[in-house]
Amino acid sequence: MTISKEVWQGQAVYSKTHLWLYDFWVLYLSNRYIWHCPTPTILEQFNQYASANHLDVGVGTGYFMDKCRFPSSQVRLGLMDLNQNCLEVSAKRVARYKPIKFHTNVLDEMPSNVEPFDSISLNYLFHCLPGRLSEKLIAIDHLNTLLSDHGIVFGSTLLHEGVHKSAIAKKLMAFYNKKGIFSNTQDCKEDLEEFLQSRFSEHSIIIQGCVALFIAKNKK
Repeated sequence: MTISKEVWQGQAVYSKTHLWLYDFWVLYLSNRYIWHCPTPTILEQFNQYASANHLDVGVGTGYFMDKCRFPSSQVRLGLMDLNQNCLEVSAKRVARYKPIKFHTNVLDEMPSNVEPFDSISLNYLFHCLPGRLSEKLIAIDHLNTLLSDHGIVFGSTLLHEGVHKSAIAKKLMAFYNKKGIFSNTQDCKEDLEEFLQSRFSEHSIIIQGCVALFIAKNKK
């Protein structure tokens, strides 16, 4: 697995200690009061589009897989992340689904001989990847090899350009970018829109605070 310094920095912060604080700091405080996209909004999207044959990419603590309502009690669940701590914590949290774990860099080619998934989610991943959004969205091209013909891709990402940011949001985003935790100083809705339009026959993007919530289906 090839990992650049920038890619490594974007995920290295997620030690088991930091993951213990993640749900409170990111999913409760930051989402509601700083990014102005409360976690229930993201969970609502997850509930709407996650299938019973689902792959989650950039798993965090496994919160959304734990809290969501899958459409069936028989769930095939895949977890994909570069960070081994995230994979272990998430797999333990959703052990009831006996998840398949993929220790993978999404900027590389995907593993072969994997049965396709009917839905793939990417929440809060792209703003942690290096480069322009138009460049790091190549991850979706890679993941499309694991998506069934009738499948759907959805997720969320923090934008820097073209969204309203409070004073505290500006400071926190600048701090995260300086530390290499975020790499989103050029991320904008237009780049996301152009990419999804070129790859999928149907897509939508909703801006909630600093967050872009997106869905795309029916690959071209």
